[in-house]
Amino acid sequence: MKNYYLTTILFLLLAVLAEAQQEDHFTQFMHNKLAFNPAYAGSTGSSRLTAMARQQWIGIEGAPEAQLITFNSALNAKVGIGGSLVRSSIGIMDRYTLEGDYAYRFRLGNGYFGIGISASIRLIQASLGELRANQPVEIDNAIPTGFQSRVTPNFGGGVYYNSNDFYVGFSIPRFLQSSIDLSDDEGTISKEDRHWYLMTGFNVRLMDNDIVMQPNFLLKYVEGAPFDADINLSFTFFEQFTAGASYRTGGNKENSIGESVSGLFSTRIGEKWMVGASYDFTLSDLQDYNDGSAELFIHHFFGGKSGKGATYDNPRFFNSNGSNKRFY
Repeated sequence: MKNYYLTTILFLLLAVLAEAQQEDHFTQFMHNKLAFNPAYAGSTGSSRLTAMARQQWIGIEGAPEAQLITFNSALNAKVGIGGSLVRSSIGIMDRYTLEGDYAYRFRLGNGYFGIGISASIRLIQASLGELRANQPVEIDNAIPTGFQSRVTPNFGGGVYYNSNDFYVGFSIPRFLQSSIDLSDDEGTISKEDRHWYLMTGFNVRLMDNDIVMQPNFLLKYVEGAPFDADINLSFTFFEQFTAGASYRTGGNKENSIGESVSGLFSTRIGEKWMVGASYDFTLSDLQDYNDGSAELFIHHFFGGKSGKGATYDNPRFFNSNGSNKRFY
């Protein structure tokens, strides 16, 4: 069993360093859109602080985990700003990403269209002295030893449209394919790859708006890695509780039924807070070696009621004029 764990972690580490899905997975992506698209900043018309934590493949030592804190706000009807700090770890490697976001928005049809840009700086650290090899690693200059780190700047962009009951966004959070080698050897072994994201969702109002059905989709592509997608269906009851399920494609290369299926739940607490959690059941061959994956998040909304009578009846809906609710 220990040998299997070691093989798994080494595979995951190589996946991070080579061409693969390098960015973090989040089952509750609909609560973390800023991490995928800078044009989302300020789109709800409110100010929001979000904290989220994910533990993937519980029970496997060194499995991926991530923690983040984000903030975004509408400075006015046209300008939104945001920022985030993310820590990701896998095996012996830690990665810290600091990012700032700017979005310009304008009226388009029944909603608003935003164009966003982001600038980020990423610190990658690895305690390579903790690895054990079958032969001395010093004989290969491409394999660094001891504690190594690297700093890489980058920038990205995206577009995002939202109306009362619909949203769609496309983004590339990191344009530059910078080297992320931890070795001083010449040449590039590993680099940051461009990740392409397409997200969309809409509302279907039922039972005189007492129940709202909310399908959400996140499509992910990076050259050299399999196409990936998250498909979510949630129901919000009385603008208070949300429950749903998600499915993630991927998993085994052959005869795959997907990577995971998940259950989600969130609830509003007063006018300024929302908390939620999800649990993923692994569908791939790793299901025999882990106890699933878990996520927790918390939103804090600033402002509450405004002088114009605006309230956060549901944290996914921002009531900008006391009668019309803006979706997402």
